[in-house]
Amino acid sequence: MTSQLPSFDQLPKFEHLTGCAWGVWGKDDQLGTVNLLTEKVVAEAAKEIKTGKTVCLNWPINFPAKPLFNRKTPSVRSFVIVPDKSQNDDEIFINTQSGSQWDGLKHYGIPKHAIFYNNTPADDIHKGELLFHDPASVDAHSRRLGIQNWAQHGIVGRGVFLDMVKYYTAGGSKPLPYDPWTTHAVPASDLKACAKQQGVTFKQGDILIIREGFMARYLSATSQERNGLADKPEAFAGIKQDEDMKRFLWDNHFAAIASDQPAIERWPAPEGTPYLHEV
Repeated sequence: MTSQLPSFDQLPKFEHLTGCAWGVWGKDDQLGTVNLLTEKVVAEAAKEIKTGKTVCLNWPINFPAKPLFNRKTPSVRSFVIVPDKSQNDDEIFINTQSGSQWDGLKHYGIPKHAIFYNNTPADDIHKGELLFHDPASVDAHSRRLGIQNWAQHGIVGRGVFLDMVKYYTAGGSKPLPYDPWTTHAVPASDLKACAKQQGVTFKQGDILIIREGFMARYLSATSQERNGLADKPEAFAGIKQDEDMKRFLWDNHFAAIASDQPAIERWPAPEGTPYLHEV
């Protein structure tokens, strides 16, 4: 791929972690690979629209019904705001990891060193309750690496979909060779093979979307199985944590990655293997 960006092998290391992209877009960058969603990339993506049909890929905010990773259940309170009952308001409590969500740049850092993207110390990230009396005067610590930076820039581009379930099952003619609710690794070689089979080619700034079977497994499960998900240690299929995967993701210069699996990457990682969340 022709690009002015460094290749994966040209990126420096941070301690034991290879492929450190800190500084690629400057020491004060707030966007990471979302920088790849340039006006030119978005305009080129728009040229591929054929029908204009939209498809919602979001999970509901209350899905799964019993939240994973020990998070609180979202709640909604509706109430009447005038005596004649003709106007209503809602109040919503939601953990930002509920349903579908983007993991921001200060969601998961490098635990061993207590730092986040661009070598940002954990102590520089605001903790505790935030009171926004004036949205125009939010302090710098609260804004740093905040997901509002992505919202202001926008995440709009060309989505590329890899249906690993269809790939592994030969279009449904054979069973899926793994349980999406177990620790199973999908290697980069399989992602490449799936793309080739589907006739998918990648462009810089693509948003990679991978289907690995969580939803199909959930919808076919009993109520007892669904509720039991949150009562046991989390274990899910996902992309493999290795150099080939990091090289695949970086050298294709994806702007973002999404999946139907709760953690995108295999969870948990084998002992001694760094999580992709860290890099």
